[in-house]
Amino acid sequence: MAIAEAEQSSAPLPLVTQLHGWVTTVDHKRIGIMYILMSFLFLVVGGIEALLIRLQLWVPDNTLIGPDTFNQLFTMHGTTMIFFVVMPMLTGFANYMVPLMIGCRDVAFPRLNALGFWLSLFGGCILYTCYFTGDALYGMGSAPDVGWFAYAPLTSPAYARGGAVDYWILGTSVSGVGALTFAVNLIATILTMRAPGMKLNQVPLFVWMMLIDSWLILVAFPPLTAAQIMLILDRYAGAHFFDTQSGGSALLWQHLFWFFGHPEVYIMVLPAFGIISEIIPVFSRKVIFGYASMAAATAAIGLISLGVWAHHMFTVGLDDRLDAYFSAASFLIAVPTGIKVFNWTATLYGGRLKMRTPMLFALGFLSMFLIGGLTGIMLATVPVDWQVSDSYFLVAHFHYVLFGGSLFALMGGCYYWFPKATGKMLSEKLGLWHFWLLFIGFNLLFGPMHIAGILGMPRRVYTYEAGQGWEIWNQISTIGAFVMGFGILFFFINIAVSLRSGKKAGDDPWDAWTLEWATSSPPPSYNFEQILAVRSRRPLWDLKHPEDPDWKYE
Repeated sequence: MAIAEAEQSSAPLPLVTQLHGWVTTVDHKRIGIMYILMSFLFLVVGGIEALLIRLQLWVPDNTLIGPDTFNQLFTMHGTTMIFFVVMPMLTGFANYMVPLMIGCRDVAFPRLNALGFWLSLFGGCILYTCYFTGDALYGMGSAPDVGWFAYAPLTSPAYARGGAVDYWILGTSVSGVGALTFAVNLIATILTMRAPGMKLNQVPLFVWMMLIDSWLILVAFPPLTAAQIMLILDRYAGAHFFDTQSGGSALLWQHLFWFFGHPEVYIMVLPAFGIISEIIPVFSRKVIFGYASMAAATAAIGLISLGVWAHHMFTVGLDDRLDAYFSAASFLIAVPTGIKVFNWTATLYGGRLKMRTPMLFALGFLSMFLIGGLTGIMLATVPVDWQVSDSYFLVAHFHYVLFGGSLFALMGGCYYWFPKATGKMLSEKLGLWHFWLLFIGFNLLFGPMHIAGILGMPRRVYTYEAGQGWEIWNQISTIGAFVMGFGILFFFINIAVSLRSGKKAGDDPWDAWTLEWATSSPPPSYNFEQILAVRSRRPLWDLKHPEDPDWKYE
């Protein structure tokens, strides 16, 4: 069943030749790996920034970090984690796995695919170049300090002198163009290059969710790019789009930004849903419950997410009718999300569960995302949002949704597909250390923020006075941040150890059912020696069990 790659010379190529091969590659698998490595690099950088923020908040009236540096740290941390950690990681998984899962040899536009990666990496480099050039050019702050949302008028020349904000605009807009090229490429690949016989309602759910995800990227990113061009014109060409003193509107920026920002939440979460939808059935030894309703719920989430952006703006004083509409729309999106949670739970129910590391991360995702979803429903209620907006309650909520909702699933995906990409198994022992440190640390870090927020602690403050009841919650959070840091360290150690001396994986170590497991581990450059014909949603099951194939029942 497995297709072995032709034997090649065992003599290693010179290092320069190997590097040249990686830099000039258009192979979707290598580009996927480079996306993921880029994500790991920025994860370390963003994680260090988060640890510095937590150290500053360890005790009241702390002077470890000054207010200007603190503002820069939370701006760079938020921008880095969203644009240069989660986005590249999900893009990397899609690049590597989608062509394999639909049984084709590459993406539709390989060179465009490579361009997308280099634009994304270039965007990150532009952003961090500010630390080395900002002072020299302007003598002002060396990094942007306007938050990852860059609200007007903080970004106007009056409040953001120097070039730091320009680096933020250029870095994020260039990476955004990279995301658009990725989306165009993936849509064309899924729609036109599926294996013979594979209908659109038979693709793996990860592929289906990446298809909806790519459409969301195409719709959501252009408004952000347009807003960034308008901001550049405001700053350097005398335009006044966001200048309230000259007839502009600061709220216009918020509308444009959140029209991107809210779908962006689902752009980051839908791939996580897809990964979980692959892991849970395999480790429950059951067919996914309700494939059709899962696919329909994904489309519904994508559609509704485009109409709820102003629920981030309840406190700006919108019309009551708008508040009511955006509140109702925010509640509505809980319905398709609830369908997904129900279907994953129904798949687990009665299954023969194998509690391997990918499954642990899948279950961790379910519990963390559920908490984030419940607090999201609370924030969709306008009076509650008014009460806790811009407090640490909000920080806790979006970290449970984004970090718990995406990173736990992405880590599960790393353990699930690492054997396919490298031919080696990750260590289960180190994986357990990684999971439990991450799980415990995550809840120690973000759980207490709910209480600190309810007690009134605002976000983005660099210090606070003693006696307000916030000390203990901040100290627990700081301890949790370091526990999480150790968890991430175990993950990197696991990768290094397993690449060097890990157990050989074989072609199909999990006894799975989708096409990526039909080729060798790692796959050859052409993916499949022969393109397989597909007749059901589990083509590998059909090959393994010709006496009882799925296509008889679909």
